[in-house]
Amino acid sequence: MKGIKKIVGTAHTAAQPLEQNPHAAKLKSTLLNDIKRSAYVYRVDCGGCNACEIEIFAATTPVFDTERFGIKVVASPRHADILLFTGAVTRPMRMPALRAYEAAPDPKIVVSYGACGCDGGIFHDLYGVWGGTDKIIPVDVYIPGCPPTPAATIYGFAMALGLLDQKLKAEVHFEDPTERVTLKHTGIPLELKVLIEREARRLAGYRHGQQIADEFMDLLVTCTPDDVDSKVNQFMVEKNDPRLHEIIENLYRVSLAHMSGQPTGESAIDEQASDASTKQNAKQSESAELVTD
Repeated sequence: MKGIKKIVGTAHTAAQPLEQNPHAAKLKSTLLNDIKRSAYVYRVDCGGCNACEIEIFAATTPVFDTERFGIKVVASPRHADILLFTGAVTRPMRMPALRAYEAAPDPKIVVSYGACGCDGGIFHDLYGVWGGTDKIIPVDVYIPGCPPTPAATIYGFAMALGLLDQKLKAEVHFEDPTERVTLKHTGIPLELKVLIEREARRLAGYRHGQQIADEFMDLLVTCTPDDVDSKVNQFMVEKNDPRLHEIIENLYRVSLAHMSGQPTGESAIDEQASDASTKQNAKQSESAELVTD
């Protein structure tokens, strides 16, 4: 039977950890030292009292927030980088624990969590207990405690993943004055920029509309009052796109209306609605006078 060694001369057996593939062991050493992404953890309860589980879930709450280090709990061992074994390994849970270990892809890190997971705890000599996690599978990291605190949990994971070493070697970048982002189209008034962007997005969508608005404003920056008409017409001829031609004409018309002080966009709609309301009120007043006469 897998993971079990027969004791010669008696009917008893002893637990024997599974042998690890040398290639998987090499990959694991690289993962332990150089992991640069989120680490997915799958928890395997081998027969504990749930005290360790409470501390594990406490470590994932916003108070301790293990996800700020990229440590996330997943629902399947097939998604896991780390297997977290809690509780002493009982006889009914031995095979499920082995199946979880074999289901996790290599390279994988095995963490033995809590006093029971490390060596069986106070249950180490019971007839229904194999012992600690290392009695059935190879263990990479031990996190002792009964139960370990959330802080100890995070520290154990940090040591296992080399996060502390990464933090110590982290580089801090200070922004150089030449790296600062400069605003585009600073020569165009802000109200006109907003008007052009809104109109372009309304006609062509958010992403494509923003691209058209940027091209149109790049064109306006190079224009003077004398050559703006010719440059806009030349731009539309070069693009040779009927739909773009229509949008540019609309943007040009809106820009001219804004610069000449005419109402555009929402203000024009509001003014039209106000005029319609005024006319409606006038008609109602005339009707009321006729009825009174």
